[in-house]
Amino acid sequence: MSLAKMGYDLMDKKRTILIAEMMTHINRAEDIQARIEETFSAAYRELQNANVSLGINFVERVGYTISEMDRLRFRFKSVMGVEIPFVTVTPETDNPFHYAFSNTNFSLDQAFIHFNRVRDLIVEVAEVENTIYRLAVNVRKVQKRANALENNKIPNLNELVKSIQATLDEKEREESSRLHIIKKQKA
Repeated sequence: MSLAKMGYDLMDKKRTILIAEMMTHINRAEDIQARIEETFSAAYRELQNANVSLGINFVERVGYTISEMDRLRFRFKSVMGVEIPFVTVTPETDNPFHYAFSNTNFSLDQAFIHFNRVRDLIVEVAEVENTIYRLAVNVRKVQKRANALENNKIPNLNELVKSIQATLDEKEREESSRLHIIKKQKA
C-alpha cells in the first residue's frame, strides 16, 4: 500500500518535471519560429532583388551549385528516462559560398546568408519540436500510470487492507470468545 502511494508520488513528480521541461521547449520553439519568419522574409526580399538584378535563370543556375547539407550530428540526452535529441551542424571548413563572386552581387550573397540561417533555424526547431513530442508522449504514459495507481490500484489495495483487517478482527473476536469460554469452563 505504501509502495503504491510512493509510486504514485514519484509518477506525479516525474509528470511535473516533464511538463516543466516541455513548457521550456515550447517557449523556445515559439521564439525560433518568430526568428524563422523574420529571416525567411529577409531572405526572400534579397532573393527577389537578386532575381531582378541578375535574372531568374542565372540565380537558378547558381542555386544548383549549392550542395545538400550533410553536416548534421546527432546525440541524445536522457531527461527522466526520455531520450532528448541534440542536433549540431558542423561548420564548413572552407568557403561557405559555393559559387564565384565575379558574376554575382550583394543581394545574392545576402540571400544565401539568410537562407543558411533559415536552414540552421529549421534544424533547431526540428530538434525542439521532436523534444516536445517525445516529452508529450512520455507525459501521457506517466499520466496513465499515475491515474491507474490513483484510481485503480490504490483503492483496490485500500479495499483489500480493509477486508484483511476485518477478517483479522473477526478472527481475533472468535479467538477472544473461545478463550472466554475456555476460562468459564475451567472456573
